[in-house]
Amino acid sequence: MALFQLTVRLLLSGGLIVAASEMAKKNDVFGALIASIPLVSVLAMVWLYNDTGDTEQIASFSRNIFWLVIPSLVLFLTLPMFLHRGIDFWPALSASVALTILAYGLGLKISNGFTA
Repeated sequence: MALFQLTVRLLLSGGLIVAASEMAKKNDVFGALIASIPLVSVLAMVWLYNDTGDTEQIASFSRNIFWLVIPSLVLFLTLPMFLHRGIDFWPALSASVALTILAYGLGLKISNGFTA
C-alpha cells in the first residue's frame, strides 16, 4: 500500500475520533452520535474492498462485526453505572473494559456456533 494511501487512512480515521471528542465537549449527544455511527466499520469495509475486491470477505467481516457489537455494549452499560455509584473514572473504566473483554470472549464462543 502506498504511503499516501496509508496517511490518508490514518488522518481520516483519527479525525473521526478527534471530531467525536471535540463535539462531545460542546454537546455530548452529538459527540455520542458521531462516535456511535459505524463510520470506522464502514471505512474498514471500504479499505478492505479497495485492497481485496473480495465481497465474500466483506460479508464475513460485516457479519463478525455484528456479533462483536453485542458484547461491546457491556462497556456502555457498566461504565455509567460505575461512575454513578461514585467510582473514580480510571477504576470504573478499567473494570468496564475488563468486563467487556470477558463479554467479547463469550461473544466469540457464541459467534463460532453461528458462523461455523
